[in-house]
Amino acid sequence: MNHDFPSFNEFNEDFEDLRDLLQQFENLKEGRSHAFLDEDSFEQIIDYYDEHDELNNALQAVEIAIEQFPFSSALLLKKSALLIETKKYREALALLEKAALLDSNDINLYILKTDVYLAMNQHEKAAALLEEQIRIFDGEDRTDLLLELADVYDDWEEFEKVFDCLKLLLEYDPNNEEALHKICFWTEFTGRNEESIRLHTNIINEHPYNQLAWFNLGTAYQGLKLYEKAIDAYQYAVVIDEKFDYAYRNMGDAYIHLRKYNEAIEVLQKHLEIAKPEDVIYEAIGHCYEKMRKFTQARYYYRKASHLSPHDDKLYLKIAKAYMTEESWENAIKSLQSALRINKNSAEYNITLGQCYLQLGMDKEALVQFLSAVRLRPNSAQAWKEFIRGLYAAGHVEEALTQLEAAEAKIGRKPVFLFYKAALLIAIGKTKEGLLQLETALQLHPRQVKKMVELDPSILQHTAVVELIARYRRKR
Repeated sequence: MNHDFPSFNEFNEDFEDLRDLLQQFENLKEGRSHAFLDEDSFEQIIDYYDEHDELNNALQAVEIAIEQFPFSSALLLKKSALLIETKKYREALALLEKAALLDSNDINLYILKTDVYLAMNQHEKAAALLEEQIRIFDGEDRTDLLLELADVYDDWEEFEKVFDCLKLLLEYDPNNEEALHKICFWTEFTGRNEESIRLHTNIINEHPYNQLAWFNLGTAYQGLKLYEKAIDAYQYAVVIDEKFDYAYRNMGDAYIHLRKYNEAIEVLQKHLEIAKPEDVIYEAIGHCYEKMRKFTQARYYYRKASHLSPHDDKLYLKIAKAYMTEESWENAIKSLQSALRINKNSAEYNITLGQCYLQLGMDKEALVQFLSAVRLRPNSAQAWKEFIRGLYAAGHVEEALTQLEAAEAKIGRKPVFLFYKAALLIAIGKTKEGLLQLETALQLHPRQVKKMVELDPSILQHTAVVELIARYRRKR
């Protein structure tokens, strides 16, 4: 077996060497006799202290090292980096100028200078410096400088330029993983999907096995709502890398947009096989089953999602809605009570719970919920509407009229209230007044008449009501 890892003995030797170096450095500081420390040894000692957050020791080591090797640009750069860490930006800049005279071909010089400019909020200087060096360096150095420049533009909030920079980098170095990951986000952020499609198509033509390029092509098509094309691109990505979990996730989303729920479930299940299970994946599978009216499976996956995310009250609402579709009111109530325990301030949960209680003839409990919804959201037409409907269903017609007037005073005369008022007046025997009200409502909002029929289907047993509605239908 031939691993590239250092063996335990090698690791041990390295550790012994380092311990020996640190001991020699201690001897040097204390003025005791010590072995000669070369430049490389000093660099190891400085790095050790820096990595272990012993900044004072690191600075002391670098000072002594520079005294012995005054013309080492590498040591000057190390000292600059430590000064930047301790926020001594002016001193760091002065040292970097000195280092540049010794060796201007070290890319770290420009990256450290950029760090100083960013820390001092001088974005323009940072960008200008990097742009100048990008023209001079090539190979990996140019790539690193372009990535640095992209970060400068991000920090500067010049988001279009971040995209430009990454695009330039990928035209130069098409297989750069960091740039491919980043441009995916910035394409979505800037909405430059068409450019992304052109860029990644060119990359794929040259490098057909670049799965990240295929994935980015898919996300750009998805950004333009071209879901079939997106799916094609993702399929290429997973053929190249069958463990590409994000490609399965996005493909699932694209299939859901195309209402191809079976296919969506299949790729999302694949995601579950290769990646750590996530609530959003279970929830998406539940959503697919719900759309296919397979409510038992839908609930199963919503439950799995809620086990992973026990404080997500919306999942309990989804479970409840799946029960309500099957008229399983008691089970729906239990789920809604769980949702309300997590989020006491959701008028929607109160309303939905009230609707379930009404179905079970538990009028009193229903009204408590509807009233809670009105108190939570006094400006919500939906909350008032359900409260008035609840009062009517429970036979409190006079009270329903009183609350209707309160609702109108609070939030104005909504179309639905006009029809409700007509129905309520007819129900308490004020037929003539009710019909006049209905006529006004039909003149203003003829399409909303169904709201009145939903409130009380038996209203269609009144010949006068039916004739009036029919007259407005003919007019329309």
